[in-house]
Formats: sequence, C-alpha cells, structure tokens
Amino acid sequence: MSSDPVLKVRGLDKVFHAGGMFRAIGKDKRAVAEVSFDLHAGETLAIVGESGSGKSTTARLVMRLLSATSGQIYWNDTDVTSLSAGALRPMRRHIQMVFQDPFASLNPRMKVWQSVAEGLRVHQPGMSTKARRDQVAETMQLCGLDESGMDRYPHQFSGGQRQRIGIARALIVEPKVLVLDEPVSALDVSVQAQILNLLKDIQEKRGLAYLFISHDLSVVRHIADRIAVMFGGRVVEHGDAADVFASPHHPYTQALLQARPISHPDERVTLTEPMGADEGLADTGCAFKPRCAYAKEDCAGFDNRLGEGGYACLHPLNLSKHA
Repeated sequence: MSSDPVLKVRGLDKVFHAGGMFRAIGKDKRAVAEVSFDLHAGETLAIVGESGSGKSTTARLVMRLLSATSGQIYWNDTDVTSLSAGALRPMRRHIQMVFQDPFASLNPRMKVWQSVAEGLRVHQPGMSTKARRDQVAETMQLCGLDESGMDRYPHQFSGGQRQRIGIARALIVEPKVLVLDEPVSALDVSVQAQILNLLKDIQEKRGLAYLFISHDLSVVRHIADRIAVMFGGRVVEHGDAADVFASPHHPYTQALLQARPISHPDERVTLTEPMGADEGLADTGCAFKPRCAYAKEDCAGFDNRLGEGGYACLHPLNLSKHA
C-alpha cells in the first residue's frame, strides 16, 4: 500500500434544496454530512449502510457526478471539487465507476467492443480502430471474457458477463481508483462470488484502489480492508474490516450485523435488547438516538463526530457485553 492517498475526501457535505423531487417534504435535505476518508492504492474501502444512508450520494460526489455543497475532493493531490467540466475531463481517466445494473449502464445499440472502447475514444482520440480493438480484447480477457464476443450486443450476454463488460469498460483507460456502486447486488449469489474474486485478482495485478458501496455486509466481509458505516448521511463508525466485524462499537453497526444473513450458527449476533422503533432522525444530538435502544439523556447533546476510536457514539457498546 502506498503512503500517499490516491483519493482524499475532507468534510464532504451535500444539501439538496427544497423543490423538484424534494418539493413534497418542503425543506432542504442534507444527504451527506462531514464525510472524510483517505483511499490508498491497493486497498478497498467499503461504505455500508441502509438505503438512504448517503453512501451512493457519497460515491457520486467523489466521482463529481454531483457537485458538493462544501468540502474537498482530491484525486492524486489535485483538488477537483470546483473544477469546470472542461478541466475535469482529462482527469476522469484516473477514477472510473462500475454501476449496480450492468444492463442499464450499457448502450443496447452499441456492440460490446464499442462500449468498452468509449473511454479510449474520449481520452485517446488519435488511436486507430485496430489499436482500440486490440486493447479492448486484452482488457476483456483480463475480465474473463472471450474476445470472440466483441461484436455482440449487451442483450446477448448473461448478467454476470454484462457486469464483467462494465468492469472492462472502467479498466480500459487504466484508472487508479474504481468506485463500485453495489456492483454485485443485481447478481445471483454464485455469480457474486465470481465477480468478487475477479475484482480481487485485478486489484492484485494492477494495484487499484476500490471504493466499494454496499448494503450487504456478507459481501463486504470478503473484499474490504476498511469499512465506513454510514447512517443519516454521516459516517458513524470507521475502522479495519476485521475489527469492525469482530468488535463493533456503534449500535447501528451492531444492528446491521444482526440483520445480515449468516451461513453458520456460530456467526449469529444476539443483542439482549431490540433496536428502537424508527421515529425519524433527530434534528439535534446523535442522529441515531430515535432508533437506539441504548440511548441516554446526554445523547441529545452529541455532535455526531467520529472520535479517536473510529465511532460516533457517546456510549460505545461491545458485543461481548450484550451477547
């Protein structure tokens, strides 16, 4: 792992203002609040949380598909937060994205080789068609695809093959970071394992950094080096994957672990008290307080910031005390 981060995020905030899709609620929606992390070459940081926690919005902010309300995003020590589209274009080859739905993210009217080569067309416009096809064939082979299918269309492939095509399209410009937004959630379990193993192999060969977005802790457990748990737009726990799984401290992390499917009874996590009912997020104090069975009066004054231990909780819990 290199000493210098290939991706740095500092104090990232995103507010969607009332109007449009938020007209019904009649007020601004703060989707991401004060998110910070580093990502180094060769490592995988997984961002996990339930729907609406802000993880996918964070991914789109990092990719500059959305503009941040405040905070900074650095690609290779370059602050890209406020760069214009023109200035950003040549830098986009350094960070690429793999989407959740491989079929929706591929143009059904383009042959596979054309879709995969799109990045080359944008970033290396002087490259000949033959050179593009040769590079596409090499990248498809890296992703476990036969080059004989280059002239076929997306609908002629299975879901797992289409996701491999999506990965090949992201890799064709030789990025340093891949942002993977729920990349296996639309696939069968057996195919999920194949894609995860493929991602590990590619990371080992190319030293890529992965920002892996997921709600599935069973998937995250097999690929992540570090985990950031998000709730209510904030990171509530952040640490090495092994430590988070072995000894989670935030009640929300424990709830996620309790909810995940298990493959063996020894993996079962049992809490002596059920989680509180969902009463909506508090306007002040700990964001998780309305749903926390262990909340205390002083939680109402908590500022939701991560402490030195890597969790945002005034009264951190340990599974050994509640098993």
